[in-house]
Amino acid sequence: MSWNKNIRVLVVEDEPDQRDIIEQIISDAGYQVLTAEDAESALKIQQLKPSELIFSDWKLPGMDGLEFLKTLREENPDQAFVMATGHGSIEHAISSIRAGADDYLSKPYKRQTLLFTLEKVCTARRLKSENKALKSALSEQNNLVDMIGRAPSMQKIYRKIEKLAATNATILVSGESGTGKELAARALHKLSKRSELPFIAINCAAIPESLAEAELFGAEKGSYTGADTVKIGKLEAANNGTIFLDEIGEMPLQLQVKLLRFLQEGTITKIGSHQEQQLDVRVIAATNRNLEEEVEAGQFREDLYFRLNVVPMVMPPLRERCEDIPTLVKHFAKVAANRHDISEPKFPKNVLAALINNYWPGNVRELGNIVERLVLLADDNCIDIEDVPVQKSATRESQGQFQLPSSGFSWQAHERDCLKQALAHTSNNRAEAARLLDLPYKAFLYRLEKYDL
Repeated sequence: MSWNKNIRVLVVEDEPDQRDIIEQIISDAGYQVLTAEDAESALKIQQLKPSELIFSDWKLPGMDGLEFLKTLREENPDQAFVMATGHGSIEHAISSIRAGADDYLSKPYKRQTLLFTLEKVCTARRLKSENKALKSALSEQNNLVDMIGRAPSMQKIYRKIEKLAATNATILVSGESGTGKELAARALHKLSKRSELPFIAINCAAIPESLAEAELFGAEKGSYTGADTVKIGKLEAANNGTIFLDEIGEMPLQLQVKLLRFLQEGTITKIGSHQEQQLDVRVIAATNRNLEEEVEAGQFREDLYFRLNVVPMVMPPLRERCEDIPTLVKHFAKVAANRHDISEPKFPKNVLAALINNYWPGNVRELGNIVERLVLLADDNCIDIEDVPVQKSATRESQGQFQLPSSGFSWQAHERDCLKQALAHTSNNRAEAARLLDLPYKAFLYRLEKYDL
C-alpha cells in the first residue's frame, strides 16, 4: 500500500526476536519503522523523531505499556496508539481502551490481523484529523474573519461573500463609517483562492495627493524629488492577491484615470517609466460616500464608478441590526479584557438595553470603543448604567425619520413606491421585503394586493 510510506510506526517490544519479526512485517507493508526496547527509550525517540502511530507491548521492563500510554496522552492527546496484550488479558485490554488506546491486539496475533489493525487505526486518525481541519475551516468561514452577527441583513452579506469569494469580480463595498467594510473585504480575500497571497489595504483619504500616484503605481529611481530608490507601488505589491481601496471617493480625479486603465487592461506604468507591467490583482473598493452623487457633482468619474460597481455590497448600519448588539458586546468585552489583562465584567440587562437603544452613528467601531471603555471603568466586575453614553439622533428625535414637505404629497403614491423599492431591494423576496419595511407579512401582502403589485 503506497500510502503507508509516509506513516512512521514506533514498535516498543522488549523481546528482540519478537521485535524483529514485527518490524519486518510492518516495514514489508510499506510503513517506516522505528523500534525501542522499553518505554523510556520510546519516549526519547518520540521526542526526537515523532511517529504517527505507536505499537507497544503491555509488559515492558520499568514503565509498563499502560503508564507509557498515559504519559504519551499527557503530551499529545491525539497520538495514535495500539496496545499488545497477553493472551486472554481482557482486563488489560479494557484498561488500555479506557486510557485512550485506539485499539488492542491479544497475543498471539497473525500477520494480517496486525496489519489490518494498524491500517484501521491510521485511517480513523486520518479521518479525525481531516474532520478537525474541516471544522476549523468551516468555523473560520462562518466567522468570516471577525464579522459577527445573526441579523437577516448580515446573513445576506455572508451569503454574498461566500458566493463572490471564489470569483475575481471587482466589488464596491459601501456603507456608513464603522460598519465593517474592510472586514468584508478581508473575508472575501480569506475565502478566495488568493487567501495565501497578499492582501494590501490602502486608505485613499490618508495619502497626500502629491504622493498618491507613486504610492499606488510605484516610481522609478530619480523620477521625482526624493525618489532615491525604485518604489514598489501597492498594486504591484498585491500582485496575484487582493488590493483594498478604502475611501475610494477621496481619490484624485487624475489618479482615477490611471486606476480605470488598470481595471480595464490589467497593466500599470510606474512614474518615470515607459514600460507597462502586467499584473493580476483583485480589486475591492469601499466608500462611505454616495458615489452617484459624487459623479453628478463632477467629483468622481462615471466610467470608473461603473467599472468598480460590478458587484455592489452595502454594509448595514448597526441601528438596523440591533439584535446583534448583545453578541457584539460580549465579543468586544472579551477582547478588551484580554488586551488589558483584566477580568471580563458582567453587562446587566439594563446596560444591554441602553446599548441596544442607542443610535450608534459610528456603528460597530464606535460600539467596540464604548465597550472597551465600559470594561475599563467596571466596578466590582460589573458595569454601571451611569457610564453608558446616551446617543440619540437629533433628526430622529425632533423630526422623525421622514420630513413632511410643506406642500404636502400623495400618501398612496408614496406607500406604493416604498413597496416597489422594498421588492426591488430584496429581488422580489416578499418575506424579506416585509421585514425591510417592518410590516407584518399579512399586512404587507394586503398592501401588495391593494396596489396591484
